[in-house]
Amino acid sequence: MSDEANAAELHARFLESAADLSTPLHEALERAGPAHMPERRKVPLAHFLARAVVGQQLSTQAARSIWGRVEAAAAASDARIPSFFEDSRADTLRACGISRNKIRTLANLREAEQEGRLDGAVLGALTHEERSAELCRIWGVGQWTVDMASIFWCRSPDVWPETDLAVRNTFIGLIGRRRKPSKAAARFAPYRSYLALYMWKVADARPD
Repeated sequence: MSDEANAAELHARFLESAADLSTPLHEALERAGPAHMPERRKVPLAHFLARAVVGQQLSTQAARSIWGRVEAAAAASDARIPSFFEDSRADTLRACGISRNKIRTLANLREAEQEGRLDGAVLGALTHEERSAELCRIWGVGQWTVDMASIFWCRSPDVWPETDLAVRNTFIGLIGRRRKPSKAAARFAPYRSYLALYMWKVADARPD
């Protein structure tokens, strides 16, 4: 079955589940159309995690701008990411717009990769729960970062990013505040990553 056919089949399944849960949710998903797992430039897991850390609690535009400066600085130093995140480059990273706590986290990612703890093949083969336990041992890496890695790098189909404000707020707005988001999202298992993709799609379609 083609990707388009799979997306259409999943969309129909989501519409059926949403109809039993909330009319506004059903209507929003219907307008949004099928959700597709985006193709991402395949970078090492450590690189992806660094990018996610930099983008935490920032608008997409701000995160993209800051990360662009980081990549430019790394290229100018002929250094790869995350090896670029040495303590001696803290001032350079601050000039790129990165906070001190995030700089510390980036240094910890560099150390973790050097120690072999960010092997993409190994971590990609784990369950999301196992991967979360391993990655959250790194200071500064939290559940949101791991959720993004599981969805977009590992392409795990059933991750519900409860701590992502855009996903959470959009979903609550569509199902009502009387329902618990995680319990309502469970109706869409084992494809909750796609539910998150729908919520980002709906949020992006709304005027500011």
